[in-house]
Amino acid sequence: MADQPHLILASESPRRLALLEQIGVVPARVQPAEIDEIPNKRELPRDYVKRLAKQKAEMVASRHRSIRPHPYILAADTIVACGRRILPKPIDVETARQCLDMLSGRSHMVFTGVALVDAQANLHFRLAETRVKFKRLSHQELAGYLESGEWQGKAGGYAIQGKAAIFIRSVSGSYSNVVGLPLFDVAQLLSGCGYPLFGKHD
Repeated sequence: MADQPHLILASESPRRLALLEQIGVVPARVQPAEIDEIPNKRELPRDYVKRLAKQKAEMVASRHRSIRPHPYILAADTIVACGRRILPKPIDVETARQCLDMLSGRSHMVFTGVALVDAQANLHFRLAETRVKFKRLSHQELAGYLESGEWQGKAGGYAIQGKAAIFIRSVSGSYSNVVGLPLFDVAQLLSGCGYPLFGKHD
């Protein structure tokens, strides 16, 4: 579309890109921020995703300060949290096992911070929260999931849109948030900042 504003997705996540395309939003570019994602000491989950989403958006926006109108910059950060504890994105089987043992038979929270830099270079933010309840995993189920390798690089060691769907008793809140991007919140941010959805903006 000729008059479509320039949108940059500050993430290399294929899941986020696919979710945006689901609602008809196709970024002109994908440009990861590449920031330090280590939590600060005693940092709470909500504070962590807020800080990282904003830092990602601001980092990518800083590369385009001289462009007018300023491109829209969309950034997000998603975590799985058990209480105050932020679970990692496992890169080895043992870490994945520890995450899944912690999630087994209990509820946990998925938080996503969404930050948007608009065409006037102003920063906007939304926080999405979803409660997910796991069934108690048997030894066979845990071993089978670990064997699948699907846990690799996934927050909390699972992908709700994959094989782990059979472990989920209930989801309270945004399902797409658990996948990696809360589409309702993203659409509200974009439309509220003048980005046209469905080819127009009222």
